[in-house]
Amino acid sequence: MDDGLVRDISPGLSQRGVRDHNERLLLSLIQRHGGLPAADLSKRAGLSPPTVSSILRRLEAEGLVLKGEPVRGKVGKPSTPMRLSADGAYSFGLKIGRRSAELVLMDFTGGLRHERQLNYTRALPQDIFDFVATSIIEIKDELSQEQIARICGLGVGAAFELWNWPDDAAQRRVEFSDWQQVDLRSELQSLTGLPVSLLNDATAACQAEHSFGRGKAFRDYAYFFIGAYIGGGIVLDNTVYEGRQGNAGALGSLRSIGPNGESMQLVEMASIRQLEQRLHEVDLDPRMLWNDPNCWEKLTRYVDPWLGQTAQELSKAALSVCSVIDFEAILIDGAFPAAIRQELIERVRRYVSTQDTRGLIPPKIESGSMGRKARAIGAATRPIDAQFML
Repeated sequence: MDDGLVRDISPGLSQRGVRDHNERLLLSLIQRHGGLPAADLSKRAGLSPPTVSSILRRLEAEGLVLKGEPVRGKVGKPSTPMRLSADGAYSFGLKIGRRSAELVLMDFTGGLRHERQLNYTRALPQDIFDFVATSIIEIKDELSQEQIARICGLGVGAAFELWNWPDDAAQRRVEFSDWQQVDLRSELQSLTGLPVSLLNDATAACQAEHSFGRGKAFRDYAYFFIGAYIGGGIVLDNTVYEGRQGNAGALGSLRSIGPNGESMQLVEMASIRQLEQRLHEVDLDPRMLWNDPNCWEKLTRYVDPWLGQTAQELSKAALSVCSVIDFEAILIDGAFPAAIRQELIERVRRYVSTQDTRGLIPPKIESGSMGRKARAIGAATRPIDAQFML
């Protein structure tokens, strides 16, 4: 493959350097709270009205913010909220999962403009790179030169050790070892000509929920995302906390107890992988779970026991993490239909209510809202945050 195929995509806004702290502050406030008039921004940011007005004029001239419809109050002049311009910036988000890869182009307000997906039995580096190159070319062909110039980077959400994915078959672990020799950031930067950011896939899902989903309603929470394998994230003081090595919130590694009393990890007890195994044992193709979301309703006899076990494991895990930090809430999301998510939430709530919580402040058990695209959206959020937000 000619790795120069997509190098003519300009880094665009990424070349403007580090933005002023106050610009980032105002953009972050607008992103989190929606359209805000200058007076409200001045109060929230602790900046003088003239300073805020000057910054907003500059951001508007750059096409990053725009005026909303005036809001008339009971007295005085109507206020004009400032909101982010969807066309102000774009970023690519790549999710590399156990069963599929997904590439999205996201705009400045979190809207998905383009999406591409690749399904596979196992992820191989060259297949991923070919998919990214082809997808970016296809997406670029549908963009204007102005839009291309405003692409600020590529965020990648993937497990940190792709070669170490849990699997019962030792041979598949050997096949995944191809990833051990790959410098993912370097390869993708060379391929695309864009700045590349890497983050854990579950952390990416948490970032999506915090930026665009129900996470906005909570200041501190733990987040579980159930994909082929369960993972998680942590939000402290309105910020996704990644830890010293980017591995904070590795909730899939929480200890659990297997059916025979053996020590196991949560990932081995509460992942969609366990449901896949149930289907495989009765000669049903597990791939239907990913290819046909509606099939979950037709598989109730297999899904229901899996839901019961997963809910029990999550209730114990939720209380375990709250023994370390008194999280306000536990948010749960996953790569499954919304109805399955809601049933899981209700079951976890019931199990938590029956647990011994002495010494703990039981958290709210809440549903996430991003679903199976959370990891790709969160990955795409990273370049925009790096360039424009605090």
